[in-house]
Amino acid sequence: MSRSLDPRRHPFRDDLAAIELEGKVDAARFVTGENTQVIEGIASLRRCPGHDQPLDTEILFGEHFEVYDSREGWAWGQLQTDGYVGYVPVSALGNPGGSATHMVAALRTYIFPEPDIKIPPIQLVPMNANLRVANIENGFARLAGGGFIFADHIANIDERAADFVEVAARYVGTPYLWGGRTSVGIDCSGLVQMALNAAGIDCPRDTDMQMAELGTVKDAGAPPARGDLVFWRRHVGIMQDDQTLLHANANHMACASEQLANAITRIKAGTGDDVLCIRRL
Repeated sequence: MSRSLDPRRHPFRDDLAAIELEGKVDAARFVTGENTQVIEGIASLRRCPGHDQPLDTEILFGEHFEVYDSREGWAWGQLQTDGYVGYVPVSALGNPGGSATHMVAALRTYIFPEPDIKIPPIQLVPMNANLRVANIENGFARLAGGGFIFADHIANIDERAADFVEVAARYVGTPYLWGGRTSVGIDCSGLVQMALNAAGIDCPRDTDMQMAELGTVKDAGAPPARGDLVFWRRHVGIMQDDQTLLHANANHMACASEQLANAITRIKAGTGDDVLCIRRL
């Protein structure tokens, strides 16, 4: 039974699975998850437990993570933001607080122990991190869980970016990181997800999911336009205008802006892959 469900977005293993999957997958036992919240600025979600294991994605401060199993310092569960399943360090998780009131709107910013920029910060938090703000005064937001953050770097949870392409362009120069979701390091589908999330648009994590679920396919031969998503096998980019592509890629080892025609030629020469489709949101 379990082979029909994507293990990236359905929490099941041979030995256990989420209780809601009982009757849908084969597992030795079914368990109820425990809701936790990410307390580190950026934490890794890996395919297998271990810091030397492949990085599938990252989880961000304030996101909720449902834990189904925990042992030897690793929690196995599901990120509630996009449904991704994997292993996260237990140290990155804490008790859930109330609902988020704000989100980080800058590419990244710091949480300070006091409302004073001269005091060493507690940690760095990235764009789209979720925050619960108690009050704002003297240019700082006091977080309900402790710490202070520069108020101009955050936005109300309902106040979303007007232009996701402009958000994506702010990541230009960010190092390429397989599995990355932040301005410290980002991959192609992570760039699409973070830009769309900043604009209040739900977006799955991986390229194949995005190609299957986002927007509609443009007619063959129709010219691309700003905001269109261009898909190759295992790669995606965002049109900055009708000729320029924004994409995090391993050729530049960075998020870059380049001519779409150049990207098409280079990718074809390197991998043999053609553009699969262009989708418009």
